[in-house]
Amino acid sequence: MVEESVLAALAGLSVTASFPFLLYGAWIMIDAETVSWNVLTHHLRYIGVGLTLTTVPIVGWMIPRVLQRLTGLAVIHAFLGLQAYALLAFALTGIVRIFQAKRNADAYDDLDVDIDELHEDMGHWRSRLRVGVAGFMILWICAWMTGIYRFYSIHVGPAL
Repeated sequence: MVEESVLAALAGLSVTASFPFLLYGAWIMIDAETVSWNVLTHHLRYIGVGLTLTTVPIVGWMIPRVLQRLTGLAVIHAFLGLQAYALLAFALTGIVRIFQAKRNADAYDDLDVDIDELHEDMGHWRSRLRVGVAGFMILWICAWMTGIYRFYSIHVGPAL
């Protein structure tokens, strides 16, 4: 059986490895002058890898063990992580609507379309997307830092 510290380190490494994918995926959208279908799918490939590297260890290893070491720091870590995913869900409510409007207007192929002219609520949906993604990243970083501290205090600190 693999020691718990090794599994904790692997989970932490996986979550840590997701950060560059999430950042680069966001950078693709920020850097794109026009978001074409190719830009969107390129972006989603990186975001998908980042979210997978984060979500699989959370669901498969962290959540089942949170009650075993229920401390104040564990609650803060879990709260920050849950809030991050709540803001990601909020962002998805904007993404889905933007995707639908662009798809209905065939705006992924016609790059001359002004996205704000596709629907009267486009500005609202884009705001949801920005707030959700920015909030997710900020809270993700806070949860990650809390998780690193928890890992150190549980698995490294006592051994010293």
